[in-house]
Order: sequence, then structure tokens, then C-alpha cells
Amino acid sequence: MFFFQIKSKKCVLLLVTLFFSFYVNGSSLPTNQIAMTFDNTIRIAQQNDPWLSGNEHEQRSIELKSVSANTLPDPKVSIDFINNPTDGFDFNQEGMTQTKVGVAQVLPRGRSLKLKSQQLQAQSQGFPFQRKDRQAKVAVTVGKLWLDLYRVQNTIKLIEKHEPLFEQLISVSEKSYGSALTNSRQQDIVGAQIELTRLEDRLDQLVQHKQGYEGQLLQWLAYLPTGDSETENLSVSSNQFHNMTLSENLPLVPLLNCAVVNDNDWAEPEKLIRHFERHPGVIAIDKKVNATVLGVELARQKYKPEWELKASYGHRRDDLLGRNRADLLSVGVSFDLPLFTENKQDKDVQSAIAYSESIKVEKYLIMREFLGSFSSAKGRLQRLKRRKLRYENQLLPQLREHAQTLLTAYTNESSSFSEAVKAHIAVLHAEIDQLTIQVEEQKLHLELNYLFVDGYTPSSVYLSDTISKKPNQVSTSGEL
Repeated sequence: MFFFQIKSKKCVLLLVTLFFSFYVNGSSLPTNQIAMTFDNTIRIAQQNDPWLSGNEHEQRSIELKSVSANTLPDPKVSIDFINNPTDGFDFNQEGMTQTKVGVAQVLPRGRSLKLKSQQLQAQSQGFPFQRKDRQAKVAVTVGKLWLDLYRVQNTIKLIEKHEPLFEQLISVSEKSYGSALTNSRQQDIVGAQIELTRLEDRLDQLVQHKQGYEGQLLQWLAYLPTGDSETENLSVSSNQFHNMTLSENLPLVPLLNCAVVNDNDWAEPEKLIRHFERHPGVIAIDKKVNATVLGVELARQKYKPEWELKASYGHRRDDLLGRNRADLLSVGVSFDLPLFTENKQDKDVQSAIAYSESIKVEKYLIMREFLGSFSSAKGRLQRLKRRKLRYENQLLPQLREHAQTLLTAYTNESSSFSEAVKAHIAVLHAEIDQLTIQVEEQKLHLELNYLFVDGYTPSSVYLSDTISKKPNQVSTSGEL
């Protein structure tokens, strides 16, 4: 705060103008901070997501099971000592005594081995789409956190830019009040000091929100080693993260299907469903449905018998008189008869059909959820764009002109000090609202892009351009 003697009423306007110019163009953050870009933040979060690694291991596990499931069970070997006499355990005493070696092989029911293998293969085919869906969800979640943190940080910058102006206004008004050069009143000065205190309190609240968003982002960016040295992971430590700031430019997230989103006519549900059917989350459910259909056919195999082939060789020693005894060879087959199917096989098939239908309902539910999300996001985006144009073309220019007019009138003693302060407070709030609108627009783009992610083609919901740097934005150095 500067202390000086007011020599002229025109000094008020001159000093305020100089102060405002200094804080708009002269501020900068420390050059040793690193700017985290929107795209790189999401890439780090996706690369450090342990869920993706776990999903890959689960897919590998099921693929290996599909190989083993199509393999016959191991044969069973038996070694028996049969009909040994208990009065002396003489192996040559009785003709029925023998050493028997047997082997048995079970043949599973019908095509159950092949169907089980196909079912597991169908399950494994859904995992790549699950990972793509997860990456899209991570992009939306982390992108929103980045944008929220950007909004808070830039709101802090806006308040810090305006705060010295209010301090200087109060200082000039106090000097003017003491020298009776203007029409400043004591209650106006106290009211302005109250507004300044409110700004300081809001700064503290914003810092709390900023720390909360930083903690949530760190949850996605921190890398914990998993012992997998095949890939080189990007990582951000806790200490590094708290020394970082976001890049000064607000990202522009392009819409993946802007023709449908920007169309004034609402698309028919059938048209939207055709887009949603290519979503990786929906495709993953389709693969799951295919697996359950095979599960129904697998359950029907239980109506067929399970066969078991058996062969044994029995060796007998010579009798007590030295006569040779012939060895014995046995061959046989056994199978079960599924006669009582009402409470067993019938129920298993009905259970498999019911489970398959329940998975189909999952697809119906996610389609309905996508339709509702699209309708909500599109409606909010349309209203938000109208507000954005209103702020840019009407409200903010009018408020700034009004604040400048009242400040000039105050220096000419034709307006009160409180009105001038309130006008500048209104400008600050409008600038904060405009920033919030810009950020919310990009968040809605993320939500809509998630709905139109194509599971069959490479795509991204986070690749962005950036809004040109504005005069009131603070510059940073270095980018991660």
C-alpha cells in the first residue's frame, strides 16, 4: 500500500488506472514452476492406471483357461492286488489272485469341451473394449479434475489481480476523506473494507478447493511400482505435484460428433443408438452376451451321457504245482443316463437362459443411460453457449463500461465511492462467472465425447487445442 499526499482529485483516476495496468501486465508466477498441460495430465493418469494392468492379466488368465478347457481330462491309472487269500497271503495259492493294472479315460458330454473353450474365448474378446472404455472414463474424470483445478487457480488469479485495485481505491478514498477533497463518506470506506475482507475470505476458500482438487489429481498421477519393468511409466511424485501449476491456456476439447451435438433438431433415439452400439462399453457387453449364449448351449450338453473307457491287465503267477496261469485282459465302457432331468439338466438350461437375458438387459440399461446423458449434456451445452455469448458480447463490456463511468463520476464528485466499488466487484464476479462458463463448456465436451467413443477405431476424448492466451491471464514457464 502506497502513502502519499493527494494533490488533485484527478489523481484518483490516474493512480487507479496505473495500478490496474500494472497488475494486468506485470504479474508472473515463479519461473521454477512446471506447467502441467491438459493432454499430458490425462496421458499420465491413463498410463499409471493399475486397473488396466489388472484387466490385461485377467484377459491373459481367461485365454489360457480356454486352451486348457478344450483338453481331455487326464486318464486315471489304477494298480490293484486282487483276491489275496487271507490265510497266508500266498500269491500262488488261489487261481483268482492277480496283480491288476488298469487305465480309464473319461470322455466329456457331447461338445462340452469345445463349447467351454469357445465361451472363454468369447469372454476374453471383451477385455480390450473394457480397457478402451476405462481409458475414456479416466480421460473424462481426470479431464474434469484438471478443468476444475484450472478454474480455481485462475479464479484466484482474478481475485489477486483485482485485490490491489480495491486496496488502492480504499487508500485513495481514505486520503481524500481526510483531506475533504472528495465526497467519500466513512460508511463507504468501511463498506469497501468489508468487501475486501470478503475477497480475502473467498481466496482462502478457493485455496482449500485447490488443495482438494490437487489431492484428487495426485491420486491418478502418482505412480506406484508394480514390478513390471517392461514399460517405462511417466510419474509425478507428491512433492513435484505441489510445485506444479497448470498451463495458462484453457484447452479446447473438440467434439467427436459435432454434427449430431450441434444440430438444432434432436436426433431420433434409433439414430443415436446406432452411434452408441460402437461404444467400447457396449461392445464389451455384446461380447459378454455372446459368451452367455454359448453358456446356454453348454448347459444343453448335460442331456448327453458322459462316457468312460476302461482297460485293465491282470497278471497271475503259476499255481502250486508249477502250472502256468493265463493273464487276464479286461476292456469296458461306462456311461451315465440323464433320466431325471426335471430338477437337474432342465434347471441348468433355464438358469443359463435367464443369465443370458440378464446380460442383454445390461445393454438395454446402458443404452438408456447414454440416451439420457446425451439429452442432458446437449441441453446444458446449448444454454451454456448462449450464456457465453451473452457474457462476451453484452454483460462484461457493459459492466466494465459502467464501472469505468462510476469511477470517473466519483473522481468528479458526482457519484459515491460505494457505487464505484460495487461496480468493480460486479466486474470481478462477472469475470469469474465467464471463466466458470468456459470451463463448464469443456467439461460438457468431455461428457459428450465419451458417449461417441468408437470401440473399433483409434480415438481420443482428451486431445485438445487451446484458447489463445488472454491479457489478464498469468504466464508460466515450462511445460510437462
